[in-house]
Parts: sequence; structure tokens; C-alpha cells
Amino acid sequence: MKVLIIEDEELAAKKLSKTLASVDETAEIVGIADSIRSSVQWLESNPAPDLILMDIELGDGQSFEIFDKTEVKSTVIFTTSYDEYAIKAFKVNSVDYLLKPVQKEDLQAALEKMRNLRKIYSVPAEPATLNVDSLVKELQQKLQPKEYRKRFLVKHAQKLVSIETDEIAYFYSDGRLNFFKTTDNRKFVVDYTMDDLEAMLNPEQYFRISRSFYVSIASVDQIHDYFGNRLLLHLKPAVDKEALVSREKVTDFKKWMGK
Repeated sequence: MKVLIIEDEELAAKKLSKTLASVDETAEIVGIADSIRSSVQWLESNPAPDLILMDIELGDGQSFEIFDKTEVKSTVIFTTSYDEYAIKAFKVNSVDYLLKPVQKEDLQAALEKMRNLRKIYSVPAEPATLNVDSLVKELQQKLQPKEYRKRFLVKHAQKLVSIETDEIAYFYSDGRLNFFKTTDNRKFVVDYTMDDLEAMLNPEQYFRISRSFYVSIASVDQIHDYFGNRLLLHLKPAVDKEALVSREKVTDFKKWMGK
């Protein structure tokens, strides 16, 4: 098996080569590239390897740019320093993602996945190739910081006013309309459903405690046990209905409050 390593840290490249040799005696390192530019040059000047071990963050940008500049015909396993929970979200059938420093057992499992995929996708007498274009686009979207709503335009008297999201203490519904209250106790109608708000609000700052309530972490003044394995929140400013954390949300809410 011929392998190209794309890694901009010399020590990491050496360690990865050593780990690869320990899990697959047939692996032959045919090249090591340390940037987007050198990777593109190598791929355009050499036959496609069976496998590319590709670091996501390179010195001259994210390695996804390689796919925009040249055709990648090889199976790709990404390596990354991203948090382990994020990596789990990126798992797909056509390629794997390994947390750096790459562990022997993780690489071994990834190679086994690659072999299984070859049996499914490879054409007889031709190198096993997998199309990763759609995957790369998906990864780019997930790895780029998400833009959350910075302000809301709402009606006030006979005019429209813009309210910064950071000024909003919580959102809630009365069953007919949706509202939010600001930290200085102003109340406005908001023209979005609670489901709409879920995609707009930063989950680090806001948590949906029930079907009808979104609270900011700064608005939670007191937390009390409530019957039915729920929690009752005292919010600031005060709200004119009970702010209850639904039973199925309690565990996640506690984790969110304890971050």
C-alpha cells in the first residue's frame, strides 16, 4: 500500500510514519508534503497513492483547498487536533478522522475501514478511489465558525427598533405569540417560531428549556427542584409565567449550566 503523508509538523509526520509501519507492514511512504502548494505539486507529478493521511490545518491554510486545486483520486484519512466530540460528528463511511497525536489502535481501525470500503467501491484492476468532494464541502461548513444572530429587528409603537442579541434575557411563547425580554425588562414580540430561534441562537449562550422557553445563561437567577423531575427557574428580569425545564431537558441543562 502506497501512502502519501500531508503534515506540516516534521515530528508529527515522523511519528505518523512510525505508527503506520507498526500497524501495516505493507505500507510504503511514497512522499511527505508539508503545505497545500507542495501537496498539489506532488499529486500532479506522481501516480495517485492508495491512501493519503492528510492533516486538516496546514501552515498555508486548510487542506480542503487541495481538492479545489487538483483532482484527488486516493482514499483520504484526515488527521486533526480538533476536539474528540467534534470528530465523532464528522464520522462518515467514505473516510475517517483521527485525533492527533494519532493512536495506533485508531489508525488500525481506520485502515480496516478503508479495506472494507475498497471491497465495496473499487473497480477491478484499478486503484480504489472514493469521491470525497461532497464530504469536503460538508467538513468545510462544519469546521467554519457558525454565524449566530447578532440582533433582532422588532416593532415598538409605530417604529422598528434593532435589539442586540446580547441584550436579550430570554424568549418565550404564550401559545399564540412569541416574545423576548431584554435584560432591562423591555418586552417585544418576535416574528420567529421557537424552532426558528434554535438555528439562530448561540447554544453556548442560550438553552431551550422547553417547547416554549429559551433562556440565556445570564438570566438564570435561581434553580429549584420541581415535581415531575423537572426544574423551576427564577429568571431575571422576572417573567409572567413559570419557566420550567422539561424532564427530558434536565440533564442537558445541568451540563450547560456547569460548563
